[in-house]
Amino acid sequence: MIRLLLVDDESLIRRGLKALLKLEADLEIVGEGENGIDAIAQVEKLQPDVVLMDIRMPIMDGVAATRQICQQFSNTKILVFTTFADEDYVAQALRYGAAGYLLKDTPSEELAQAIRMVHKGYTQLGPGIGKVMEQIPVISKSTPPGWDELTPRELDILKLIAKGASNREIAETLYIAEKTVKNNVTRILDRLNLRDRTQAAIIASSLLGVDN
Repeated sequence: MIRLLLVDDESLIRRGLKALLKLEADLEIVGEGENGIDAIAQVEKLQPDVVLMDIRMPIMDGVAATRQICQQFSNTKILVFTTFADEDYVAQALRYGAAGYLLKDTPSEELAQAIRMVHKGYTQLGPGIGKVMEQIPVISKSTPPGWDELTPRELDILKLIAKGASNREIAETLYIAEKTVKNNVTRILDRLNLRDRTQAAIIASSLLGVDN
């Protein structure tokens, strides 16, 4: 069972999300919050697996909450739930450790699947916010140390990571074993000195021009 915290300043959106996600047998809504302060307090109290985090909220926004939660509660994944107008905020949230983002018009079945993938440790980068990757200042167009050591296979895997593909999907696409994909991903992260798949996706999107 995936324990889920819903954070949005609009109660109508929270109620709608709760009604939709309660239909998923493997998702459990353990709490709600209406701002970043609520989110931090609820994470500390409830220890959810995944936080579905709105960005623009009063008192404390989702970016600041994401930063603090990622620093203090490393076992909790954050999936930003946003709109087209929030590119700057999304870029900051990703930089601070969010596992990905989705737009608020995402169909419920896709949202549920994204929550599952984030819980498993995969990156979820939704479509529609084209400039997000360009706005993350820690990523430049210059190649990072270790980039030139990547093999063609590893570059192919990086491209698929940037598209949000799971290890199984990468294995099926490249006709290799899932364990081989996992080993390659580990080498990529080590070689490029990256923290996780989210950073790998950002690097790939920036340097390989991947359109997810």
